[in-house]
Amino acid sequence: MAISTVPTRTDWRTTELERSLSSVRERVRTRDTPLKLTPTLELLSAIFELSRFESEVLLLCAAAELDTDAGKALAQLQGSKCVHPTFGLALSLLDQAAWEAVAPHAPLRRWDLLTMETGSTLLTSPLRIDERVLHFVVGIDSFDPRLRMYMQPLLAAPDLVASQQAIAMRMAALWQTSAEAVQLAGLDGGAKRAIVTHACAAMGWRAFVWSVDALPEAAELDRVMRLWQREAALSRALLVMDAERVDGAREQMQVERFVRQLASPCVVLVRQRWPSQSGQLLTLDVVRPLRQEQQAIWRKATLPEVTDDEVSRVSAHFDFDADAIRVAAAAWRSDPGVSLWRTARQCARAAVEGLAQTITPRAGWEDLVLDAGMKQRLRRIASQVRHRSQVYDTWRIGERGPNGLGITALFAGPSGTGKTLAAEVIAHELELDVCRVDLSQLVSKYIGETEKNIARICEAAEQSGAVLLFDEADALFGKRSEVKDSHDRHANIEVSYLLQRMEVYRGLALLTTNLAENIDPAFLRRLRFVLHFRLPEAAERAAIWQRMFPREVPLQNVDFNLLARLQVAGGNIRNIAMTAMFLAAEHGTGVTMPLLLEGARMEYSKLERTLRDSEIEGWV
Repeated sequence: MAISTVPTRTDWRTTELERSLSSVRERVRTRDTPLKLTPTLELLSAIFELSRFESEVLLLCAAAELDTDAGKALAQLQGSKCVHPTFGLALSLLDQAAWEAVAPHAPLRRWDLLTMETGSTLLTSPLRIDERVLHFVVGIDSFDPRLRMYMQPLLAAPDLVASQQAIAMRMAALWQTSAEAVQLAGLDGGAKRAIVTHACAAMGWRAFVWSVDALPEAAELDRVMRLWQREAALSRALLVMDAERVDGAREQMQVERFVRQLASPCVVLVRQRWPSQSGQLLTLDVVRPLRQEQQAIWRKATLPEVTDDEVSRVSAHFDFDADAIRVAAAAWRSDPGVSLWRTARQCARAAVEGLAQTITPRAGWEDLVLDAGMKQRLRRIASQVRHRSQVYDTWRIGERGPNGLGITALFAGPSGTGKTLAAEVIAHELELDVCRVDLSQLVSKYIGETEKNIARICEAAEQSGAVLLFDEADALFGKRSEVKDSHDRHANIEVSYLLQRMEVYRGLALLTTNLAENIDPAFLRRLRFVLHFRLPEAAERAAIWQRMFPREVPLQNVDFNLLARLQVAGGNIRNIAMTAMFLAAEHGTGVTMPLLLEGARMEYSKLERTLRDSEIEGWV
């Protein structure tokens, strides 16, 4: 570096400064950069396209920070106590001086390579090299502390399955030739992060994740973007924007605008595809490991203690990601007396907690009082669930596409006729939980919200493999064949979306309704099974009455044939029996016909029905 001519009285000071700068320059040149290619200062100049003068200004500022003698010389040259060079001193000392070097748009200030502290004039303003830049110049591997409040390093991940490794390699190949932003869409958050870390490993990059639930205001967002662009260049880093909980369109537009302005590769993590306003987001879908891949992970984590048949059965039904499989396998090993299926079922319950009611079914076929034909059709539903893997996977029917592969059924009939009980019996047969969703609570008056609620439930239940029971479907279904206004049109959209999610649900999805006549036949054609539950006949009512009282309940002269004259559904029979048992406990007696009569009167009053004499003749 050549020193410009200065007054003779300061020659000894400039000579001392030259000696200090040479020492600093040598220290910088002899350190390898993280890339092990070029000296750090030359690399910095190349990255930010600095002129010779701008590079020498940075070296001058670095000398003040790194060398005490240089700082003293600068202070003496400036006739002050300030050890940091002013812009005026830089202009007088350095070759190829340029006033515009410290303009706001010039690299030194645009990228915050240095800051200008307050001075009486621009020429007397001290210049300080940014701490992060100084660390880079001397070869210290660091991360800008101003970004730490937003971003954290993404840790290395375990090995990926083949289908996900292919996505990582595709991203790395893309970044070899362009700085394109990628949107990773899917429910498996762990897999998406693992894919990013593997892609970065292939590129020799580091990844930092920024959770963007609440984006800062515009001015702060611009500052963060500028600091990140600098950091990405200095440390070969990739920005991963975690937008999985971002829901609003406004926030989505903010994220995409930020990504669009970046000059470096970026990954956006989302649960569902965002429609790209600019078309600049390449979307790659990330799904849970394929069935064969899940089976291999289960086998590696549990063999030889678990048979291959049991592994195949579990992997065929529970749609777990790799992390969930490892957690379930560890839980099973801590309690090997429990079957792997039961452990997986217990682990899967967490996915739907807080979103739906989880019912552990206990009722069996013997508890269901229906005619033989109805029971046979219910058994066929259970059989299809049990053999789904063989038909869809082994026989490769599922390769034709997911639509229509969900096993769906509608249970229609008056309240209390056994619709929910039938769902529990099927689930008990399959050793599964029932995930009950009250559609009347799910439907929203706001356009688009009902679909979001349905999606949230189905996504959570998908992993659990539970029998998905949408109860009270009357809240959503209706005869909408003639669209008269926007409300009818939107109702049709909601119904279609629900049926679409049921058709691709990896398990059994059931609907119950009390008003089958209100359902458009066009919707019924999309369901695989439609079962109509009727009110029980007298003989069936007698059988239901007998099942209401366990052996431990003392009965005194109870006539089930007389009780069967009461023309009510099974749900009403249960309510009457429960009332009579509590009355018997209160009176200290067994269950008697008079107590059952009192229970019947209370139930009929609730139903706003008149209890006819013919129904209770002979009871007392």
